[in-house]
Amino acid sequence: MATAVHRNGSLSAVSLRVFVLVGFGGGALTQALLFTVFLVLYVVTVLGNLTMIVVITLDARLHSPMYFFLKNLSFVDLCYSSAIAPNALANFLSTSKVISFEACATQFFFFSLLATTETFLLAVMAYDRFMAICSPLRYPVTMCPTTCTRLVLGTFCVGCLNSIVQTSLTFQLPFCSSNRIDHFYCDVPPLLQLACASTALNELFLFGLCGFIIVSTTLAVLVSYGYITVTILRMHSGSGRHKVFSTCGSHLTAVSLFYGTLFVMYAQPGALTSMEQGKVVSIFYTLVIPMLNPLIYSLRNKDVKDALQRLGQRHSLVKAVRGCPEARGNASV
Repeated sequence: MATAVHRNGSLSAVSLRVFVLVGFGGGALTQALLFTVFLVLYVVTVLGNLTMIVVITLDARLHSPMYFFLKNLSFVDLCYSSAIAPNALANFLSTSKVISFEACATQFFFFSLLATTETFLLAVMAYDRFMAICSPLRYPVTMCPTTCTRLVLGTFCVGCLNSIVQTSLTFQLPFCSSNRIDHFYCDVPPLLQLACASTALNELFLFGLCGFIIVSTTLAVLVSYGYITVTILRMHSGSGRHKVFSTCGSHLTAVSLFYGTLFVMYAQPGALTSMEQGKVVSIFYTLVIPMLNPLIYSLRNKDVKDALQRLGQRHSLVKAVRGCPEARGNASV
């Protein structure tokens, strides 16, 4: 809902059916440059995460809990960026930049769901590494396929619950006559700035839930890697240490990037007052980080690089076999 101001100064509620995503300022040249940057980031994100999903699915040597979680992380990143980027790209080429009330609520619901899911999924991946390194004998039993599936489903359930709460609280607010969202997608902080009613409860839930999610998952990661570090220092094999550090370093890099940007955006009191800073930070966790994750895990992971090489060799072999009949046909002629 929105409020309309009559000539006598009284307020009345009118239905608000559309929002305008202001996005970034600038003329046509700036919008074209932003379109190019967003398009490159999104294409690389899609290709990188699809490649990870395909490689892990096709290579039997990667059918382990760690890569099962990594495949799900790539799936979440792919959906996560796809909830934001296509609409942002369309708006760069549009003069109206309009999004309907329902589409805005839907976009925010999936954005919140996937962001929360990724936060808990990264914590689950840290727990997986803890079990694999600190309790290797119990690892096959503890992290069996059923347990892994339940853990992934649990992250989606928690994400869905948080998304339902945030979406319900935000979109039941009465919005004022201005329908211009100072962002390139629908998010809580800029939407709260348009509300006519008190947003104290919404801000409390935003900081409370996001703070709890980030702090609890960060603690889980830190505790897991605390035990992992102690175990690594006790190792006598230099090659074993290097392999463990390489794998854990990739995950810690991904965790630091994602949790850091989320904390800057949602878990501090000043988050609601700095929209320009929020737009820049949002680019990182909606496009840059989903693009970097496949690179981080593939470039620092020998198993993934070997799997990519095997997949390439298999493709070349299939291509050669398919070309053999043609070659024999040409030879007989």
